[in-house]
Amino acid sequence: MTAVRLVEAGPALAGVVAAMQRACFPDDPWSDESVATLMDLPGHAALLLVAGGGDPQPLGPQPLGFVLARAAAEDGEILSIGVHPDARGGGHGRRLVAAAERAAAALGATVLFLEVAEDNMPARALYKACGFDAVGRRPKYYRRAEGRVAALILRRDITSAA
Repeated sequence: MTAVRLVEAGPALAGVVAAMQRACFPDDPWSDESVATLMDLPGHAALLLVAGGGDPQPLGPQPLGFVLARAAAEDGEILSIGVHPDARGGGHGRRLVAAAERAAAALGATVLFLEVAEDNMPARALYKACGFDAVGRRPKYYRRAEGRVAALILRRDITSAA
């Protein structure tokens, strides 16, 4: 079995993170520039989950997933999180959620928020298993090829995750 590890992703890896985001969310991708800008701001964390050793470059280890998170005062937020479609079902999403919780707690957050597409049942099941509860809904939030779908706003207390 190939080793899996988390790698902090700074602005130099923005292209890798953006490519992962596009692979996970082809209907509503973020640009390389927007990912790079986000990753360069204070109070943000960007992590890649990779298989293999070395740096996550084209000839290095294989990126499996990513998470972009931020914290402002006591509120943390997962901005984007995804596991590559070819790597789903291996517990990688749970690893990324836990990493986001640790990163947000390290930045001073005591709660963690995220938004998930209402029609994304696998992600909703993951977040429920990770202890998130629905606290709101944003109609027509996510783009889809066939239209728009609502986002559920989820919340989890992370004071015990620190």
